[in-house]
Amino acid sequence: MSRPDVVVTGLGATTPLGGDVASTWDAMLAGRSGVGHLTQEWAAQLPVRIAAELAVDPSEVLDRIKLRRLDRSEAIALIAAHQAWNDSGLADSGLDPERLGVSVGTGIGGAQTLLAQDDILEEKGARRVSPHTVPMLMPNGPAAWVGLELGAQAGVHSVASACATGAEAIALGLDMIRSGRADVVVAGGTEAVIHPLPIAGFASARAMSIRNDDPETASRPWDKGRDGFVLGEGAGILVLERADHAAARGARVYARLAGAGITSDGYDIVQPHPEGAGFKRAIRFALADADLDKSDIVHVNAHATSTPVGDMLEVAGLRSALGDHPVLTATKSLIGHLLGAAGAVESIATILAMRDGIVPPTINLDDPEDGLLDVVAHKPRQMDIPAALNNSFGFGGHNVALIFTRA
Repeated sequence: MSRPDVVVTGLGATTPLGGDVASTWDAMLAGRSGVGHLTQEWAAQLPVRIAAELAVDPSEVLDRIKLRRLDRSEAIALIAAHQAWNDSGLADSGLDPERLGVSVGTGIGGAQTLLAQDDILEEKGARRVSPHTVPMLMPNGPAAWVGLELGAQAGVHSVASACATGAEAIALGLDMIRSGRADVVVAGGTEAVIHPLPIAGFASARAMSIRNDDPETASRPWDKGRDGFVLGEGAGILVLERADHAAARGARVYARLAGAGITSDGYDIVQPHPEGAGFKRAIRFALADADLDKSDIVHVNAHATSTPVGDMLEVAGLRSALGDHPVLTATKSLIGHLLGAAGAVESIATILAMRDGIVPPTINLDDPEDGLLDVVAHKPRQMDIPAALNNSFGFGGHNVALIFTRA
């Protein structure tokens, strides 16, 4: 049986660079860093006192009363989803809600709610705990709220695969449409855990940069001086649509989601496979799924978190799976690591690079590692991009590769 083509017809995001897709994209092309000092009192006690916080706080977008019922991860998922939905033109299309699905994941979920309500429990007693606590902290909360507000009835799903979550949620949306379950899926990821406990935990694992005196240069993928990732927060949402459905309503199409590959390492809870075996298989599966040759992939938005081990392991795997020709960039240098939202926001950057024929730069790459592939550094680069790859990996050995082609 032939499979339907799946296209992207809507984009939404709120990130450390901007409160929407346009402002985020403009800041990426300008090479602007979204990383800054943490000014909260609790940050003073921590070994890491920098992060990539949202450029636009949810309180500037959503009603205060509504926010009281939402964890921060849920709030920003809703903001990005409404942007994507409005961008797609589906709001007044008469879409049957039984043909609309949702696939929105989060790597950690409502940790801020959990920790805040536990403080209230300890300090003020059980009667002061919010009645909204469980819907706010449950990991399916962001997906559920998006589904409720859009009226989705074809299934609402929430994957959790650490830093591969956003990409895996998009891959699940692709499968939902191909299987015939839905004509449209709102898909992506969200994360908002800039809080002392997650920061302390990552810092204890020596996974985070400690460039507290110079936050804008702290996230530096592939640079010899890199010392760990920078925690960020944000949400990215894509509207995926069956291509013939989009064509019938005259929709504007950003790109085609041509293929996806998902694998697991079966190796370690935090360390990637030392030879990158799992993610190389994910790339091969994505190429086969998209019916493309490795030579067709000219651009890669890499996972590249700025960790000493992971960055060059990924480069070696890309060289093995694709060859020496792809042009790389690492948008985490600009926005930090958005954990469960990373793959979704980076997919948006990949799509816009393809649409506009320009790749945003990897900043802070002052002393590149030996053996690095061609990286767009410091300034954006114009290039023709018929097909591009977005990589995402996560604790637990999760690997997801997404391939986008021009519509």
